[in-house]
Amino acid sequence: MNKKEYDLLIVGAGIYGATAAYKAKQEGKKCLVIDVRPHLGGNIFCENVEGINVHKYGAHIFHTNNKKVWEFVNGIVEFNRYTNSPIANYKGKQYNLPFNMNTFYQMWGVLTPEEARQKIDEQRQEALAKMREDGITEPRNLEEQALLLIGKDIFTPKRVPSPCQLTVRMRLVNPFNQSIYIWIPCMPRILMNHKDSHLCITSIFYSAKLRKNNRKGEKKEKKFC
Repeated sequence: MNKKEYDLLIVGAGIYGATAAYKAKQEGKKCLVIDVRPHLGGNIFCENVEGINVHKYGAHIFHTNNKKVWEFVNGIVEFNRYTNSPIANYKGKQYNLPFNMNTFYQMWGVLTPEEARQKIDEQRQEALAKMREDGITEPRNLEEQALLLIGKDIFTPKRVPSPCQLTVRMRLVNPFNQSIYIWIPCMPRILMNHKDSHLCITSIFYSAKLRKNNRKGEKKEKKFC
């Protein structure tokens, strides 16, 4: 590649790389974007399966409180309004997530934040007493830390599968995100148009087996120019 052929080399064709290339192109720069995967979009890549856009690496929800950011993305793609209000099914009963006053009423029948805090504090003291019986004063793992923070009824391996779900709200608020703008793209598309003559995207990838064994493999290139 002639080094004078491009103004910028951008590593990664995900959100950050795509946005950088998009803004650079608007300023008249010519970019070469390379990525280890044979597609654009990074973890927000969508593939068409029988006419349905499927989020290949997991669902992605756009949310922000920044009006300038919101106006920027709206100039690129249309969005559908979406509110993320997850429900947990535990032992045949449904509970609101993140944990809030609706959840505490479902679990304990309490009506006020003071009653909920009292219930949580009782269980926190139980967890602390159990640790002291074991001869320790500091939590040794996530489970012990969670029990000290929110008690046994809220934290169970099945009900709370990840640390990010330890959120507790003393309000009657169900939506997971509290941002002003929470939407999902109607028809996701990458910021970089491969038909644009001012931009060339080269996807460089290796077989998963070779990467796993940390051996140098034959480089393959796929250009979107």
